[in-house]
Amino acid sequence: MPDWWPELCLFVFLSHMPFFAWRYRRTGELRFAATTVTFALLSVTYALRVFAPGLELAGTALWRWVRWPAWLAAALSLGLLGRHALGRLRRAPPPQEVPQAVEALYAAAHETAAEASCAAQVAVARDGVLLASRAFGHAPFGGGEARAGERSLFALFSVTKAIVASASWILLQEERLELGERVAEIVPGFAENGKQDVSVEQLLTHTAGFPTAWMDPRAWPDPERRRAAFASWKLEWEPGTRFTYHGTSSLWVLADVIGVRAGMDYRDFVRARILEPLGLRDLFLGLPDAEQGRVAEVVAVGEPMSREQRAVSPVDAPTLDDAMVAGANRPELRAIGSPGGGALGSAADVARFYQGILADLGDRSGEAGRGPGIWRPEVVASAITPRNPDFVDPMTGRPALRGLGVVVAGEEGRIWRGFPEACSPRSFGHMGAGGQMAWADPASGLSFAWVTNGAQRNPVRQGATGLRISSLAAACA
Repeated sequence: MPDWWPELCLFVFLSHMPFFAWRYRRTGELRFAATTVTFALLSVTYALRVFAPGLELAGTALWRWVRWPAWLAAALSLGLLGRHALGRLRRAPPPQEVPQAVEALYAAAHETAAEASCAAQVAVARDGVLLASRAFGHAPFGGGEARAGERSLFALFSVTKAIVASASWILLQEERLELGERVAEIVPGFAENGKQDVSVEQLLTHTAGFPTAWMDPRAWPDPERRRAAFASWKLEWEPGTRFTYHGTSSLWVLADVIGVRAGMDYRDFVRARILEPLGLRDLFLGLPDAEQGRVAEVVAVGEPMSREQRAVSPVDAPTLDDAMVAGANRPELRAIGSPGGGALGSAADVARFYQGILADLGDRSGEAGRGPGIWRPEVVASAITPRNPDFVDPMTGRPALRGLGVVVAGEEGRIWRGFPEACSPRSFGHMGAGGQMAWADPASGLSFAWVTNGAQRNPVRQGATGLRISSLAAACA
């Protein structure tokens, strides 16, 4: 063996030390970092001694001067590295088997994403802990195809409504807002065209009377232009007399109400009072430019229903058209954060959002006060109670069962409202266009979220897929 072999081995070892020093630079292993950085520099001397013996720097005197200190440093570094590795092994939790119910959920989610050639995420949580969280498939990200990860962001569409509605619950409990208040007394100009009697509660329950009112996206970022649009909207029927889903209109007005009574932009209020206290780093209402590259771009999947299929379909639900798909992929619209469908996030953070609500509502034994304290238990209980149980949803022909910005499962026919039969009647949540789903069950303590970039063109297939995934999630209790 050559006489320089030990020195070469030492050089290789020391040359890797800067990596470990950088990796643990913010931990308590400061001596480890300092030692490795210092004597990694000495490894350069060894390299010159071995590979360039003719250089003056690698002279015999220098070699003798650094030889034994470097060997001692190498031994010290190796000892510290071993101690750190042993500590990590001692602290590492024992490996846990994935429950069979979670495996079944993952298998169905993987199959769904593979069949549609899209990406998806699924998450289930209970007692503040994720029981399941995984991403599947590939999607375009900023123009390039890539595998989706657990922190990839997806367009949530109308899942957004529950998040924004929950901000109004805070104002209600702080007595800065009342359900019976007339919107016209809060938002200037709203009373035009006969809307003077529309109440805050009607905005939240889709009974305000202007479901198809439209606003040019160019007006979205400008409060004054939004209010001019509100003033131009006309009633389609008397407020409070029926239910018809308001896709975006009533939530834009609610956002203005929140802004006036909170004294700040609705997005800032949601961020400061809900997202940040819950630690939701992957949930955005108004996406920063730096996060745009994390978004899985929406793509249309599946074949649309034929005229004959629509004639016999049990539901009359709209699907995402090409304009809506294109809008969801426009960075400037993502940055605005439409209150009716513009949030972006991960399935894990949506599930955690609902965990926050469940925790403030009270644990399964009925004990309250264990949550983050964002919402009072009685306010949550009121918000998830159906307001107009006799009103029928024209899209399904079944009772709408709407709380304050959320859908409630109810005793019967809950699958028509997006809940599996395994959910309790008090379960609440909201679906989103293209197949997004999210709900929470106070009885089991579970919360669930399913998000995908594959916007299904066929509403019946979308519903069947969502029910399958949702049912498997409920089985994780």
